Amino acid sequence: MDFDRQLEKKIYQGIRIKKEEALALIPVPLKEICAAANRIRIHFCGNIFDLCTIINGKSGRCPENCKYCAQSAYYDTQIEEYPLLDTGTLVNEAVRNASRGVLRYSIVTSGRALTDTEIDDLCSAIKTIKERCTIQICVSLGLLKKDQYKKLMLAGASRVHNNLEASENFFPNICTTHTAADKIAAIQAAKAAGMQVCSGGIIGLGETMEDRIDLALTLRQQKIRSVPVNVLNPIPGTPLQNQPPLKYPEICRTIALFRFLLPEATIRLAGGRQLMPDKGKACFLSGANAAISGDMLTTSGITVEQDLRMIADCGFVPGLLE
Repeated sequence: MDFDRQLEKKIYQGIRIKKEEALALIPVPLKEICAAANRIRIHFCGNIFDLCTIINGKSGRCPENCKYCAQSAYYDTQIEEYPLLDTGTLVNEAVRNASRGVLRYSIVTSGRALTDTEIDDLCSAIKTIKERCTIQICVSLGLLKKDQYKKLMLAGASRVHNNLEASENFFPNICTTHTAADKIAAIQAAKAAGMQVCSGGIIGLGETMEDRIDLALTLRQQKIRSVPVNVLNPIPGTPLQNQPPLKYPEICRTIALFRFLLPEATIRLAGGRQLMPDKGKACFLSGANAAISGDMLTTSGITVEQDLRMIADCGFVPGLLE
């Protein structure tokens, strides 16, 4: 039996593969590893596809120095800057997305963390959204504390997004104003408050495939069930503006490896998908089963209507996954 088939069988038996086994999958022919990853996805997750949209709830002027980010105050990227959006705007966008068939809506803000006053304003908006529609609400608000997350949960938010971005070893290469440990502390605070957590990373930063495997293993250790995978879209003005783009086969292989390591997770294609030749379709047949639809934070994306047609073509049915 081929090595990838042996590991696939172990995974079905409830055995989680080790780092050395994942590394040994790297040279497996792309067609084989992607097909195996797709079977693992079907076995553990069925054909449900979790589609979400995001809104840039507060833009720019971020004091962190993440090298990939258009919103960092360290770089001149010419993006629009504005404070926390008003309740009416946040509510209207949520209702509009719900009417288009979107089941999950994420409010994302720039900065290290929202202030308590901003959190109170956001809680008011979340309560109004929950009164107006049934869409699930996710928040991505930086490095908050347990009591802040608890307040957001009581207002109606069910999930916190906080990407680890990269492996612990590679993280200092992309950010020095906070640490991987700071990220994990915020994730654990959200969990302690009773919230679900969505956390993943960005590929194409200059990291190795081993770094990506290490990231997936950390996510597994933290018991993360919703894992966004962004592909770097180099932004002019950032230190990574000249970073060579990943080739599509490498992206598909990375998705497949994540599925082998995280068989029960919702693996969500996020930023950078609009640059893929088929808008991510091959990745959805290589283990991914979720996506962010519509525009990203500072770049354009793919419409909800286009995505709904694509996931139907792939045999998926829209729904919510943990």
